Amino acid sequence: MKIAIVNQQTTCKWEKSYGPLIRKAINQVGKMCRLAAASEVNVVIVDASDMREFNYVYRGKDQVTDVLSFAMKEIGDNEPDYESPEPDHMLGDILICMERVVAQAEEYGHSPQRELAFLAVHGMLHLLGYDHEEENERVLMRTLEDKLMEGLGLLR
Repeated sequence: MKIAIVNQQTTCKWEKSYGPLIRKAINQVGKMCRLAAASEVNVVIVDASDMREFNYVYRGKDQVTDVLSFAMKEIGDNEPDYESPEPDHMLGDILICMERVVAQAEEYGHSPQRELAFLAVHGMLHLLGYDHEEENERVLMRTLEDKLMEGLGLLR
């Protein structure tokens, strides 16, 4: 799988281990979900102010969130439905707020590494169409997340 990671945030310390950890988490999802080796995903690490702006522009929520996913295959109400002449392996973009990673790790009593891997997994599942709006969807998504995190050796 092709994974591009861009650290645009400047607020939190960026450890060298974070990039390989994100790749490992995303590849774990790819393996479990049997994604094509040519699949692509972009991960952008952002500051809280940028995440708040993205959340407001794309979801109408004027608050910072931890992760946002933008699936390439998802068609909005005002977008044309067309077929591409070539196979498109781009799954989409995942935005992760590093400030939320650090705060949530402290709040939940685990490491920033575990929180970062969890948000990468969570974002990937959203790219693949999983959601947690309804209770049955939430239970399914949480079960998959737990299984993936166990596979990474990052239990609660």
